[in-house]
Amino acid sequence: MNAAERSRRGESDPASIVLQLLRDNTPFIDLRAPAEFARGALPTAVNLPLLNDEERAQIGRTYRSDGQQAAIALGEKLVSGPIRDSRMQAWKDFISRHPDAWLYCWRGGLRSQIVQQWLHDEGHELERVPGGFKALRQTCLRLLDQAPAHKHWLVLGGRTGSGKTELLKHTSAAIDLEGLANHRGSAFGAMSTPQPQPIDFENQLALALLQHEHDLLVLEDESRTIGRISVPPAWHAQMQRSGLMILEADLASRCANIAREYVTEPLAAGIAEDDLQRRFSEALKRISRRLGGDRHKAISAQLQHAFVTGDHHPWIESLLSWYYDPMYDYQLSKKQDRVLISGDQETLLAFLNEYRAG
Repeated sequence: MNAAERSRRGESDPASIVLQLLRDNTPFIDLRAPAEFARGALPTAVNLPLLNDEERAQIGRTYRSDGQQAAIALGEKLVSGPIRDSRMQAWKDFISRHPDAWLYCWRGGLRSQIVQQWLHDEGHELERVPGGFKALRQTCLRLLDQAPAHKHWLVLGGRTGSGKTELLKHTSAAIDLEGLANHRGSAFGAMSTPQPQPIDFENQLALALLQHEHDLLVLEDESRTIGRISVPPAWHAQMQRSGLMILEADLASRCANIAREYVTEPLAAGIAEDDLQRRFSEALKRISRRLGGDRHKAISAQLQHAFVTGDHHPWIESLLSWYYDPMYDYQLSKKQDRVLISGDQETLLAFLNEYRAG
């Protein structure tokens, strides 16, 4: 029985309904104003607001000065005639494509009640989320906080370019934090598209956790932040306690992996060479103090030359040898007691299969 049937029969409390909605990847009509939606929403939601930002601001001022009834009267005036018809049509168009959609506003209050009634008057019966977006958000946060107690965790480490993300794709027990954060996790890890808002990232992660059907959870070893996105504190703390698998690859293979992922694929996707070179130069500048002046100048020259010759291996090798590998080796030296196995991709995947079977 789905969440709507349970709600109509009164067979579930609001918290259970909200959890089931998330588990079912329910499509949502988010009725909040665009500015509210931009701060964070559900990945299965579409923003079809009852009020735009300016209308919401006007009504808020009226509510504070003249009370609720005056604010409601202003809302009815602002959202009337062609404006009301246009918004009604957008809601009905979405419902025609997603008849199982639910409505929510911030707390499941007046905005979603109004829209629910308007739709009812035209023959569309939609449920509204009890507690609104706030309840959905609180449920996502609770799921993230409780995750360490409900899974057995393994963490995948390895030097930069060893192919950790590729290995994660070969096991259904994995959740790709960098994929959800849209960032590769290093100074050079920015993607051509922006990272999600922190709330969006956490909500996506909670939904990925709900869809994760294994007792074992495999994650890539990450610092506290992935770009500008923070790993949930409970997750980062658990990752620091979990067993480690170390993926090994030789330097030449790692350089080739990085050249493909960071240069060849972005260029093939349409990123301009000048933009890519500028992005790399800015990233190199951010770590210049740790590199030291001479090494920074050397890698900068190699980087510039690479965009002339097309051979990016020299600057990548220098960056790995002088910066990333020493830093990784130092960090790994403090985690040796947690290392369960080291080896190539085939070795680690075989280990994972046996580990899950056991």
